[in-house]
Amino acid sequence: MKVFAVLLFAIVVLLLQGCGEETKNDKSESSSIPNPMSEITRMGEIPSFMSEGLTEEEKAALKEQIMPAGIDDENFAEEKFKALMEDARAGDPVAQNGLGVMYYTGDAVSKTVSGQVLNTDPELAAGWFYRAAEQGYADAQFNLGLMYANGEGVPQDMEQAVELFKKAAEQGHVDAQNNLGAMYFTGEGVARDEKEAIEWFEKAAAQGNEDARINLDAIKSSAK
Repeated sequence: MKVFAVLLFAIVVLLLQGCGEETKNDKSESSSIPNPMSEITRMGEIPSFMSEGLTEEEKAALKEQIMPAGIDDENFAEEKFKALMEDARAGDPVAQNGLGVMYYTGDAVSKTVSGQVLNTDPELAAGWFYRAAEQGYADAQFNLGLMYANGEGVPQDMEQAVELFKKAAEQGHVDAQNNLGAMYFTGEGVARDEKEAIEWFEKAAAQGNEDARINLDAIKSSAK
């Protein structure tokens, strides 16, 4: 079964695949589910799922179509960061989530108390995601759920990941719905419930999520 969740924030992608191998020894139905992994698409880059199979010329054409003008300019990133920081400190959950993405991907630079420069700062990213998630912002709930699932910036906690995915999923967040279905199917962080898993996969598939559709097909095939 393919478990694949994607969040697009502007041009930044956070991607979670799978929900652990530990469950496959006692749950034969989930034996084909891969381990958790993450892929980061930084500012100015095209997500791999969009560019797969394209020539360099086609990638360049796609980038020109979907990227804002000046995206490769260092000043663009700096000005974006300043604007997000101002809005985030004022309590804007969209900006807080965006700032978290920048710290997570390394588009924002931070330092330790001793002055050491950090290329990425998952702990600070998690902090900003948390502030936005507390305000009920679904994208931030999803992002923070990914961090708990992967143990990045926060201790790994599958139960907390499930709770956050569920909050986002109940707001219609399609990738949270798919991830929640995966966790119900594998029993990661929640009691295994195939019926509940199917319901969440169906909700995500109804919104056009191809990975949820693949998951549903895999469940149907295993039941034959």
